[in-house]
Amino acid sequence: MDSTFANLGRPTARLLVLAASLVLASKTVVSAQGTLRAHYQISMTGVKIGYATWSVDINDRAYTTTASGEAGGIFSILFSGKGTASTEGSSANGHILPSDFTFRMADDEEKAEIRVTFKDGMAREQVTTDATPSPNRVPITDKDRRDVVNPLSAMLLTEAPSVEALAPENCNRVLRIFDGRRRYDLALSFIRVDRITLERSYDGPALVCQVILHPVAGYHRDSNLVKYVAGRRDMELWFAPIDGTDVLAPLRVAMPTLLGTLKIEADRFNAAAKASPPSKPALEMQPR
Repeated sequence: MDSTFANLGRPTARLLVLAASLVLASKTVVSAQGTLRAHYQISMTGVKIGYATWSVDINDRAYTTTASGEAGGIFSILFSGKGTASTEGSSANGHILPSDFTFRMADDEEKAEIRVTFKDGMAREQVTTDATPSPNRVPITDKDRRDVVNPLSAMLLTEAPSVEALAPENCNRVLRIFDGRRRYDLALSFIRVDRITLERSYDGPALVCQVILHPVAGYHRDSNLVKYVAGRRDMELWFAPIDGTDVLAPLRVAMPTLLGTLKIEADRFNAAAKASPPSKPALEMQPR
């Protein structure tokens, strides 16, 4: 079994990162402060195979996100493993600027840790793994590492200037994604505004975007999954706002595989605004 792009047999942890990276962030305007605590069910052809959790904290100076996932069950022969990922960055001139990304995964065949740093528009990776590197991957060049966003930062869809959260403009863009091993573009386009109801949390509108995967580098040349998924027009992402910010987060991801449709759907989505701390009063000069 190999990577998400290379073979369906790699751990769902990597599928989570790919699916998560179907969403936008990086170099986009953020306002106010907010948090998200979400839990997702993972299913294949309607059969539950795992779960994922996601935590987001955003303010006007910095942001952090963490995620974890695990899968097995009836599809454990094909999907078995767990992974964790985290990223952080700063806000500069009203834009999110990622600085670090870490991804750890483990299954029966491999343990790997990927660290990516972002500086001066360039991403640099450090990969440690127990498995022998495959020589069959498309090489990644310095050009491929420039002006990219990591997958966890890419979980956050920021609003285009001067439009509402559910405006079509918030879908219409292309994302340049680099996860330390693979480089790919994701073309988003508006489909519709729908509604979603979760029993224990969210009940409201959702922005639904079409997503088209365009592999660039780092994937296996003979990957059946890439051949099957790349260019397809039946992948969807559903987004809802994080209160107190100009950011939307994914409620649902649906992507085709050789076995059927893989879905990652929120069953808890708790987004809330945070009150900004009061500014400190200026010191008054006292006469001597």
